[in-house]
Amino acid sequence: MSDEPVILESPEAVLTTLRSDGKRNWLYPVSSPGRFLSGRRWVALALVLLYVALPIIPIGGKPAVLLDVMNREFSLLGVMFYPTDTLILMLFLIAIMVLVILFTALLGRVWCGWACPQTVYLEFVFRPIERWIEGKEHVRKRRDEGPFTLDKAWRKSAKFAIYLVISLILAHTFVAYFVGWSALLQWISEPPTAHWGFFVVMALTTGLILFDFGIFREQMCTIACPYARMQSIMLDEDSLIVSYDPNRGEPRAKRSKKVLAQEAAGTIPEKGDCIDCFACVRTCPTGIDIRDGLQMECIACTQCIDACDTIMDRIEKPRGLIRYTSERELAGRKTRIMRPRTVIYAAAFVFVLSAFSIVLNTREDFDVNVGRAVGEPFVVLPDGRIANRLRFRVRNQTSETVSFDVVLGDPALGEVRPVGSMPLELEKGQMERLEVWVVVSPDQFTDTTLETRFNLVFSEGSVVETPYTLLGPDIQ
Repeated sequence: MSDEPVILESPEAVLTTLRSDGKRNWLYPVSSPGRFLSGRRWVALALVLLYVALPIIPIGGKPAVLLDVMNREFSLLGVMFYPTDTLILMLFLIAIMVLVILFTALLGRVWCGWACPQTVYLEFVFRPIERWIEGKEHVRKRRDEGPFTLDKAWRKSAKFAIYLVISLILAHTFVAYFVGWSALLQWISEPPTAHWGFFVVMALTTGLILFDFGIFREQMCTIACPYARMQSIMLDEDSLIVSYDPNRGEPRAKRSKKVLAQEAAGTIPEKGDCIDCFACVRTCPTGIDIRDGLQMECIACTQCIDACDTIMDRIEKPRGLIRYTSERELAGRKTRIMRPRTVIYAAAFVFVLSAFSIVLNTREDFDVNVGRAVGEPFVVLPDGRIANRLRFRVRNQTSETVSFDVVLGDPALGEVRPVGSMPLELEKGQMERLEVWVVVSPDQFTDTTLETRFNLVFSEGSVVETPYTLLGPDIQ
């Protein structure tokens, strides 16, 4: 009896991208032309153009989307958001999350198959280039499994050189969302040492994009993406899915057109419409067999639908053996669009979106904050009056340049002496700090405090009233 350990083989395949020996199983999905692929191409083209255009197209003097983290300003379709808009941004993010949940409950993983950047760029940018340089899938597979040759070397080098250029473009566009193209173009024209932080971020982003689309690929969907892991709790039996119809397809069996004709004529027993051609498996970008039922690895890209419809046309069978459907419909019942979870999700989305709209539309034109300056809380002047040094932080949230002045709500209490010049000018979106001395008579205080208010008078006619408590000595 041998003393060598016995390696047991698992009877189940855990991941389509993993071989039984633990090594990577490279996938070579075949492109299947059809009505869905054509539609996805047009959607992909529109999304790529939109991705490139959003940081370029100006709306209200700012890019359509600018997430300026350094200056803490966020421009979304002409609306500016600032760090003080925490509630608005929170409601906006909650509305997006609820919409994703509602969208998934109704339409399943349509986002993954039609609009996710991972799918769009991999299937309609990177893989077409790969097919153009390295040839069809069976040719690539045979070459990859073969020895390293000059032909293999130049094809791989050319492919990754083009991938690198595309990754650089995508990375620069990504960074433009955070700094704007004007600043980005200026930085590009200067030495890397002048903006080494930008250079490092750009290099890392380019490397990640190149690694993702050149090597990691479908594993982003099957392993890394959290949305794929969460779909099981967001889907139900009425959600839209891409599925094989076992009622029509089983029992499956390979057979020729002659045998199919005999089945149609009734001369031999008829079997299911699936002829076990594996066209749906060969075209799947995540390598699953859609006939095994709903799986987390399915991204609803509809490639299997186009592949199967082509086969059905050839064997003169009706289309739809693999189609958009629901588990309820496959069970012979009618799919319900209005159901408790979708009604609750929709109501929650409307509520949060309404709250977001109300808070956004009632946002003040000027954000004002007043606090005490660093140092002594108050100073007693030679004439006996009490002076408090305060700091005003004012942000102009309008689309016009304005100036403002600070005065006491009750001028009889004392006077405001600015540290610097007033009125102070603010451009649109600008935030400035202003320090002032507030000088009042000691007899105005009650126990060491004086409740007062300040009026910030703006040149366009607005007046913002801000209460504040001044401090003074104990005069008892």
